[in-house]
Amino acid sequence: MGRYTMDTLYGHREAIRTVFVLVSKKLVFTSGYDQVVRMWDMEEGFSIASSRPLGCTIRAIAADTNLLIAGGTNGLIHGWEVVDGNPHLFDLRPPQNQETGFQNFRHEGPITCLALDFTMIYSGSWDMTVRVWGRSCLKCLKVLVHNDWVWSVVPHDTTIWSTAGSGVYIWDTNHGTQLGVINSAHFGNTYSLARSHTGKLLFTGGEDGSIHMFEVTRNVIKCNARRIASWSPHTGPVYSLAFEFPWLVSASSDGKISLIDVRKLLKKTGRSSKDNTFGAKHLKNQKNVEPPQRMLHGFGSNLFSVGIGADRIVCGGEDGVVRIWNFSQALEKEERARNLKGIRLENRMRRNKIQVEMGGKGSQGEQCSVAAKKNQINSNRSGWHNKRRVSWKVKA
Repeated sequence: MGRYTMDTLYGHREAIRTVFVLVSKKLVFTSGYDQVVRMWDMEEGFSIASSRPLGCTIRAIAADTNLLIAGGTNGLIHGWEVVDGNPHLFDLRPPQNQETGFQNFRHEGPITCLALDFTMIYSGSWDMTVRVWGRSCLKCLKVLVHNDWVWSVVPHDTTIWSTAGSGVYIWDTNHGTQLGVINSAHFGNTYSLARSHTGKLLFTGGEDGSIHMFEVTRNVIKCNARRIASWSPHTGPVYSLAFEFPWLVSASSDGKISLIDVRKLLKKTGRSSKDNTFGAKHLKNQKNVEPPQRMLHGFGSNLFSVGIGADRIVCGGEDGVVRIWNFSQALEKEERARNLKGIRLENRMRRNKIQVEMGGKGSQGEQCSVAAKKNQINSNRSGWHNKRRVSWKVKA
C-alpha cells in the first residue's frame, strides 16, 4: 500500500478497547472504558449514533447486517437487532426497559472476545470458557472449557479456533469436542487471532511481539496446522490482528501498526500437507521469514484493536481516538498498474501471434517457389526429350 490519507475521530472520553468494521455497510463500531458503543460512518468519518452507558468496560464487539453485540467486564452480552427502514441498521438508543432477549447471555467473568456466524454467537471470557449461543433460540448450546483465560475466538464453518494462555485450541462446533491444540504458540499469552475467508490460513499474535502464520488442513478426525511464516514487527504485545487478502494488519502496545502482504510469501513458501504438526517448539529458533511491508507509527500510546475493510484500516487505543487510514488512492494506482501490465501482456501476445503467422506465410511462399522451379525444370527436360524424338523421326 502506498499513499494514504488519515481521519482522526473524537468522541470517546477514555481508552478504546475494541473496534469492529462492518465492511458491507461501511460502518465502524467502537467502545471501551467509557462504557458507550459508538457507530461511525467509515467513508465520511463522522459519528452516527451512540448507546447509553452499559455499566462496564466494553472489551468486545461483533456485528453483521442483522445483529450487533457487545460484551464487557460484567460478563453480560448486550444486543441490538436490525431495525427495518433504518439506513444504519441499528438503533443504539432503545428504551431503558426494552427486553432484547439477551438478558440470559452471561459469563462468570469478563468477556474478552465475540464472534458471529449465520446461526451462532460465540463468546470467550476470563472464566476460561467459550460459550456457543443459538441465534434463533437465544440459549447456550455448548460450553468449551479451557485451562486459562480466553483471549480470542474465530469461528469458521464447523470449527472454532480460540486462544487461552499461550496455546491455540481447535474445536468441533457440532459435537463440542477438541480437535487439536497448538501448545506454546508464543512466549507468554497468545492475545489475538485472525483467519482467512477460506479457512486455510491462521494468524496469531502474542505477548512476545511476534506474529505467526499457519497453514490449516482438516480430515475427518482432527485438524492440523503447520507454521509457515513468522514476523517480529513489534516491541510490545500484539493485541489485535485483522486480515483481508492479501493484507495482514496488527496493532501493538508499542503504538505501531504493521502491514504485511502475504502474496509473495505464499508463492515462495513450499506448502506441503504432509508436514503438518501441532506445536511450534521446533520452529522457535528459526529466523523470521520476511519483514513487514509497512509500519504506521508515531501515536505514542497502546493500540488495543484494529480492523480492515476494503481500502480502510481502522484503529483505536489508549488515547481514546479512532483513526481511519484511507488507502483508496494507493489501490487505484495499483489497479492502474495491473491494467497496464495486462495491456502490455496482451500486446506482446498479439505481436508474437502475428510474427508466427508471418513466418508461416513466408515458409509457404518459399515452398511454392521451390515447387515452381522444380516444375519448370521438369517441364524443360520433358520438352527436350520430346524434341529429340521428333528430330529422330524426321531423320528416319
